[in-house]
Amino acid sequence: MTRTSDTPVASIQAGTNIATILRQSSLNPLETRILLMHALQLTRIQLITQDERCVNAEQAQQLSALFLRRQNGEPIAYLIGHREFYGLQLEVTPDVLIPRPETELLVDLALQCLPADSDFSLSLLDLGTGSGAIAIAIAHSRPTLQVTALDVSPAALAVAQRNTMRHLAHNPSQLELLQSDWYAALGQRRFDVIVSNPPYVVAGDRHLSEGDLRFEPQYALTDHADGLSALRIIVNNAGRYLKDGGWLLMEHGYDQAAAVRALLQAQSFEQLQSWQDLVQIERVSGGRWRVSG
Repeated sequence: MTRTSDTPVASIQAGTNIATILRQSSLNPLETRILLMHALQLTRIQLITQDERCVNAEQAQQLSALFLRRQNGEPIAYLIGHREFYGLQLEVTPDVLIPRPETELLVDLALQCLPADSDFSLSLLDLGTGSGAIAIAIAHSRPTLQVTALDVSPAALAVAQRNTMRHLAHNPSQLELLQSDWYAALGQRRFDVIVSNPPYVVAGDRHLSEGDLRFEPQYALTDHADGLSALRIIVNNAGRYLKDGGWLLMEHGYDQAAAVRALLQAQSFEQLQSWQDLVQIERVSGGRWRVSG
């Protein structure tokens, strides 16, 4: 999101009350409230009912710094250190992508491919897990499912591990995290479902230099090529890691659905389909690995 005003953020003075900060802030009112709640450790209700509360010198300095960073474009999620995804509050840092609502479609579809009353025999693989958002959301919804999540970045895996311990603390072994360049660390293992939200932004796309994307890890956003390089690797090798009849589901760009279905068709996947997100964009494509015999 770009800044909402070209008016510089004025330094907040100690002794200023919440109502005055809200009134004078040049940021979006919602963002101002979020940053106030974060810095002052207040709930939304407390922010309303305590609007005459004055900030001390330390709080004023912290808020001034946060407001300036936001006006310079830094994402709210990085400023406050978390983002909600599929009803879970997840830690995010600049080492991982910020989970987005449209990616919840990938979680919904994976769950549809996994019987709700299954025993402990089913397994799922998440390629390029980042914060662990997809893998943790799925595991949290299916306690009997064994989930494996891979990422090439040790820093991203550290974030995913902390999110795992927060949301799967009752059974942390349900989710296995591995450092891996795509499938490299898997050996001969096979899965009932493979999901991925890989880098798919085309090199040079203007969005990479706009809004939140400027601050997110570029390796997780773009393949520095045609946007399909990672998707090709995933599709072309998935058959070695899927059980017969298993599903491969991938998020992709707004104009890549036909190309991804073509990749799946070339590898003899069946029941090819693309699914639309909440704004009617084909956001996820997938297919079923052929059944032997």
